[in-house]
Amino acid sequence: MDTQERTARIVVGVDGSPSSQAALRWAVRYAGLVGGQVDVVTAWEIPGEASWSAPAADGEFDQEDAEQRLLEEVRTVLGREAGAGDAGPPVHERVVHGHPAAVLVEASEGADLLVVGSHGRGAFRRALLGSVSQQVTQHASCPVTIVRQDLPGT
Repeated sequence: MDTQERTARIVVGVDGSPSSQAALRWAVRYAGLVGGQVDVVTAWEIPGEASWSAPAADGEFDQEDAEQRLLEEVRTVLGREAGAGDAGPPVHERVVHGHPAAVLVEASEGADLLVVGSHGRGAFRRALLGSVSQQVTQHASCPVTIVRQDLPGT
């Protein structure tokens, strides 16, 4: 009989906002507590599509540049989290084309937890389209944690 333990998979949506950075810090701490791994996901759409668009040079989106910026952001946030000599849980980053809510719902398949920030990039887009956090709580295939950036310890 196979008794190998399965590693908890924690998915976190990151869009560069302070709220998503708080969600990333929370997800890393949680994964450390449960012996899990963290999958960091950033979604992008072409400017003019109905969602957050990654900053683009000369009006064109550069996937490689976006992936590098995500990696730098994750390292910066994790650098604040990591204790001396503490490597923390495994972290995997990816940048995906698509609407953030749809991308995160898809990423939630097979995950143990999906973590998002309470507020993303724009109030107008939230009012017009509905928040990503609201959409993922309704459609994700795993439990969802919404992290507020203004809470102590986030």
